Amino acid sequence: MKPYYIKNLVVDETQLIEDYYLVKNSDIREGNQGKRHLHLTLSDATGEIQAVKWNLTGDEIERFSRIKTGMVIKFGGRCKEYRGSKQLVIDRIGGLINPDNMVRADYFKAAPESSESMYDFITGRIKAMQDEELMELCLSFYEENKARLMYYPAAMSNHHAEYGGLLYHVKRMMMMAERACEVYTNLDRDLLIAGVAIHDIEKLNEIASDENGVVPDYTLQGKMLGHLVMGVAAIHDRCEELGIDEEKALLLEHMAISHHYEPEFGSPKKPLFPEAEMLHYLDMVDAKMFDMEDALANVEPGGFSDKVFTLDNRKLYKKTF
Repeated sequence: MKPYYIKNLVVDETQLIEDYYLVKNSDIREGNQGKRHLHLTLSDATGEIQAVKWNLTGDEIERFSRIKTGMVIKFGGRCKEYRGSKQLVIDRIGGLINPDNMVRADYFKAAPESSESMYDFITGRIKAMQDEELMELCLSFYEENKARLMYYPAAMSNHHAEYGGLLYHVKRMMMMAERACEVYTNLDRDLLIAGVAIHDIEKLNEIASDENGVVPDYTLQGKMLGHLVMGVAAIHDRCEELGIDEEKALLLEHMAISHHYEPEFGSPKKPLFPEAEMLHYLDMVDAKMFDMEDALANVEPGGFSDKVFTLDNRKLYKKTF
């Protein structure tokens, strides 16, 4: 068992912390008076922490520039507070972990449900559709991408950036969509479920995940276009291939391009029909609920989380009952 899980780290400058952590991000930055420092995001299965090693020597700059996302490396340092959040100030950096000694579940965060069960839930709801065209379209995407869906995260960082995160995101949205249709009876259930199922399907080609659900970078296509534009193209081509009704195809393309709602978040169009509007809010609710749950997971009752960047730098309170 790891001696220092991130969730258990406390601010104590007298305590030496020495343990292996997964590198999520590594960057050598310019500091004051021309001195360089190493800035990292480290993680394990319990959370993330920002880390820094100050005043690098020339030899260290060369060595530490070889640190890459996905490596599990031994770090030694002390946990301090910086701008209201915990930070690991590193004294020394060791070597890579021996894969034979690594317990995968200690280092790689994963969705709380098995990928197989989430995949079966989603495809089961798709198969329950009355609209055979929409069913065929959605199943075609899921069946051809099943192997990657088992491990793919929904993001490089932030919400659902974990093993199986994309399936977890879609499953919870789909559960909410079914309940929304019970309340708002004007919604077309099959159209909304289809929109949920494929609105993020091109994240499989936007982000370059390894088989542990760790993302070192976006793909070239992801950087140049993004999953919204890529999604529109994929849906358009697949609908033509399957001979799907042109209006249905257009509505699904619109749902893909509008689900981020605002131009600054990538959507050139806001939703123009009820199912597209609902898709956006289902997406937002699940993202924010994930970020809140994640931020509060390691907080004691009656305490506050660190600042959460994706939630306007709010510190969240954990109730005592």
